[in-house]
Amino acid sequence: MNLTYQNWILLFFLSFVWGSSFILMKLGMFTSTGAAIFSDTQVAALRMLLASLTLLPFAIRKFHLLKSLRNLRLLSIVGLAGNFLPAFLFTYAETELPSGYAGMLNSFTPIFALIIGWGIFKSKLTNYQLIGVFIGTTGIVLLTLSGSAPKGGASWLHIGAIVLATLCYAISLNTIKYTLNHIKSIEITSLSFAITLPISIAITFVTDIPQTLLETPNAFQGFSFIAILSVIGTALAVVLFTKLISNSSILFASSVTYLIPLVALLIGLVFDEPINIYQITSMILVLCGIFMANVLTNRKSSQRIKK
Repeated sequence: MNLTYQNWILLFFLSFVWGSSFILMKLGMFTSTGAAIFSDTQVAALRMLLASLTLLPFAIRKFHLLKSLRNLRLLSIVGLAGNFLPAFLFTYAETELPSGYAGMLNSFTPIFALIIGWGIFKSKLTNYQLIGVFIGTTGIVLLTLSGSAPKGGASWLHIGAIVLATLCYAISLNTIKYTLNHIKSIEITSLSFAITLPISIAITFVTDIPQTLLETPNAFQGFSFIAILSVIGTALAVVLFTKLISNSSILFASSVTYLIPLVALLIGLVFDEPINIYQITSMILVLCGIFMANVLTNRKSSQRIKK
C-alpha cells in the first residue's frame, strides 16, 4: 500500500480509537447512573498494568536494548511522558470534566509538539504548515470555549491536568521521532511500557484494586471497559502511533489530536453529552487546519519534485 494512504488510514483509525478512550475511562470509573466503581487512580493503574502485560512478550525478547544507558533513558522518557503520566492526568481530569470536553483539550498536543520540535530539535516548518496550525489552533480554542465552563478552582485544576498531559505527549512524540529511529515501533512501545510495569504493579496493590474487584458492585463491568481501553486503546494504538511517527512528520502524526475531539464529541452524544452549533463550527475549522497543514503541504512538495 502507498505509504501516504497507509498513514492516513492509521491517522483515522487512531482518531476513532483514542476518541472513544475518553468515554471508556468514564465508564471504568462510573456506571451509567453515576455510581462509583473504580477511582481515577485505579483506572489509570489498571490501564497501564494491562497494556504493559499485553506487550510484555514483545519486550522480553528485546531487553538487551536496555543495556544501553542512552536507550534506557530515552525509552523511560517515552514510557513516563508518553503513556504513564498522561493516563493518570486524564482520569483525574475526567472526575470533573465531560469526556467530550476532555477530548477537545487533548488537541493542545500538536502545538506543544511544534514548539518542542522547533525549539529543541530545530525542525523547519512550511508556510502551509504554519497557516494550518494557526487555523487548527483557532478551532481548538473555540472548541474549548464552547464547552462547559469550569466550576470553581478545582475544575481549572482538572483542565490544567489535561494541558500538562498534552505537554507530556509532545515530549514523547519528539523523542521518538528524533532520537529513536534506530529502534522499531513495537520495540519502542513494548520496552517503554515494560519500564513502567513495576510502578503499575505497585499502585495496583497500594490502591486495593483486587479488593475493589471483589467487593464493588459492577466492578467487573467497569473492568471490561478498562480492559478494552488497555489492550486496544493503549497497547495496540501506541504501537500503531509509534509507527505513524516513524513513517510521517511530527505535525502529521500529532494531527490525530485534531480529530480526537470530533470522535469524542460524537460518542459523547450517544451518552447524552450535549453538543451545540458553536462546537460543530469549531470542528469544521479544525478539519480545515488539518487539510491545510498536511494535504496542501504534500501537494506543494509533490509539485516541486516534479519540477
